[in-house]
Amino acid sequence: MRLAFWRAGKDKAVIERAVSKSKPEAAPKVQAKPAPVVAKQAQVESGDIDLHGLGAALARKRGWIIVPTVLVLVASVVAINLVTPRYKSESRILIDGRENVFLRPNSDRTEERQALDAEAVTSQVQLVLSRDLAREIIKKNKLAERPEFDPVLQGISPLKSLAALVGIARDPFSMTPEERVLDAYYERLQAYAVDKSRVIVVEFQSADPELAARVANSIADVYLVLQQGVRQEQAKNASQWLAGEIENLRKKVSEAEGRVEDFRSKSSLFVGTNNTTLSNQQMGEINTQLNNARSIKADAESKARLIREMLQSGKPIEASEVVNSELMRRLSEQRVTLRAQLAEQSSTLLGNHPRIKELKAQLGDLDNQIRDEAAKISRSLESDARIASGRVDGLTASLEQLKKQAASTNGQDVQLRALEREAKAQRDLLETYLAKYREANTRETIDTAPTDGRIISRAIVSNTPAYPKKLPIVLIATIATLLLSSGVVVTGELLRQTAPRAVAAVLPSRATVRQEPAAEPVVEPRVDPVVGEPGPLQPAMAAEAEMTEFAEIEQLAESLRAAGAAAKKITVLGTAAGDSITLSALTLARHLARDARVVVVDLAASSPTIAAVAVDASAPGLAELMQGEASFAQVITRDKLSRLHLVMAGRPGFDRSLLQSPRVTLAIDALLRAYDHVLLDAGGASDLPAELLTADARAVVVPDASMAQDARTLMCEQLRAVGFSDVTMLSRPVQPSNAMDAPRVVAA
Repeated sequence: MRLAFWRAGKDKAVIERAVSKSKPEAAPKVQAKPAPVVAKQAQVESGDIDLHGLGAALARKRGWIIVPTVLVLVASVVAINLVTPRYKSESRILIDGRENVFLRPNSDRTEERQALDAEAVTSQVQLVLSRDLAREIIKKNKLAERPEFDPVLQGISPLKSLAALVGIARDPFSMTPEERVLDAYYERLQAYAVDKSRVIVVEFQSADPELAARVANSIADVYLVLQQGVRQEQAKNASQWLAGEIENLRKKVSEAEGRVEDFRSKSSLFVGTNNTTLSNQQMGEINTQLNNARSIKADAESKARLIREMLQSGKPIEASEVVNSELMRRLSEQRVTLRAQLAEQSSTLLGNHPRIKELKAQLGDLDNQIRDEAAKISRSLESDARIASGRVDGLTASLEQLKKQAASTNGQDVQLRALEREAKAQRDLLETYLAKYREANTRETIDTAPTDGRIISRAIVSNTPAYPKKLPIVLIATIATLLLSSGVVVTGELLRQTAPRAVAAVLPSRATVRQEPAAEPVVEPRVDPVVGEPGPLQPAMAAEAEMTEFAEIEQLAESLRAAGAAAKKITVLGTAAGDSITLSALTLARHLARDARVVVVDLAASSPTIAAVAVDASAPGLAELMQGEASFAQVITRDKLSRLHLVMAGRPGFDRSLLQSPRVTLAIDALLRAYDHVLLDAGGASDLPAELLTADARAVVVPDASMAQDARTLMCEQLRAVGFSDVTMLSRPVQPSNAMDAPRVVAA
């Protein structure tokens, strides 16, 4: 063996000499054909199911399958023919929830009624199944008089009496006749709502097909009659209640209106036109008169001022009051006439002529009269303005007095309006109740009240029995018996096939060797359950070797288990062959895995043993973990024969340089935190980093059988020198042919 971390040692020559002495000569290979007994045992222990054996067992014990199946077939046919058939009829009811538009209240005639929901339809189904309806149907169709619905009338069979005595069924004699008939009725009745619709299906079964159809139709009819009765009863109760409430409301309305009138008379809040009080009405009229007086005053003052200004300026007076005056009109006509005469005379006479002077004098006198009349009209308008001003003052005083009076009566007016509102509310409620009372009274007197449903399909007489279903029952019973009897035969065969495995788990492996004659000189090959290849082993040496190897490994496992945390990391290496080192590591790990969490990490990858014993032989390993192609959960697999966990080096053909990555150390540290013991299968440790193997680790050395004692001692000293906390040297490696005891001990 050449350890990579020994290269810096000072005693390199001594170690190389020890290694050269320990190299064994190549053992001759002995090939032999495996014995049939051993091959069969290996096949049993592999856990495979012998399908050919199962088929042979079924063919061999076909009588145990065919006979029960035929018996059940005949029994089911006879039993079905003995059962009294039942005929089923059904009727269908549509729940639409619509009313006659002429019978609907006035307030609802313009509104569409909401569609019924699933809960409402389900509630109607429960009404169909109600006991009141059931009693009505039983009474109408005289079901209590039929032995089919009352078993006491036809006598109780001994089988039913025994079932009632044991408690499996109810005792008919302990029940009332009504209970017996109701039980039989509900046993034959089925009502349900059709999915995604408002249709209720009523199914009824009976030995008499005509009775089944009649009862189904009776249920639908009685259901509608019950709905009508309920509506009429509701209308009757509503009219009775409304009658009493109307009488009370009439008294309340009368009292409320009386309080309003009494308060109005006491407060002098009489109502005039337009539903207003007299004070408010007077205030409005005075306000209107005041506005008119102010308008008259302003108009008269304006006209008088205009006429006065015209007189003072000497301009012609063109005011409408002056122009429209009769006197002013006559004076204006005379003035026009005089001016015409003056113009006529001026054409022939001079200005100093007496006639001319006379006409001018008359014309001046007329102008003075016109001015005097205009002044008189102006003074008249001023008098009218003063009269209007006095009226304005009077009306203003009256308005102020009415305002004071209205302010004093505002509180009383508020109380009056409150009383009027209360009286109006009582009056409106009374009118509403009167309208509802008239509608309820009308519905109460209607012979046929509206219902929420109608029959869309009536039941008809059926000629085909609905119970029992002969063909399905016979097929189910026959197939079930066939499968059950076949399952019993297969189960017995599986138990028989797995029986040798249990024996092999307890018996030592050398029992198989000792079955052969001791004097046989031929070396018998044995199938290695771990490696799967035959190897030579002499029977005489095998017994002693097995006892020595497994006693030593078991003792080592006990010491490591006692060391606890100091033995969490264990490096298994040596000078033996790779298979021997791997088998020794697996044997030790399986002993430790009895009561601890143990994982074996394959760092040597020199033997297919790890993959052979793994549950998933193609699982990824450390190489794929280093490359990021797999996770920890994917690289960890289980041992087939124990609770041991395994981590392989990598899939075939991986790059061994990946095992020298520093990330391998991190992966080992992670495993140390998760497991109680981590065993590193280092093999020859020729290309592995020293830190990976020696850090906080114990070494278990698997030497070659021919290695000298001084070389073993020197190797242990050198391993302690390079960093192992403790070194244990096995006396000899575990041979492939002897390794099968370790899994058997653990599996047992």
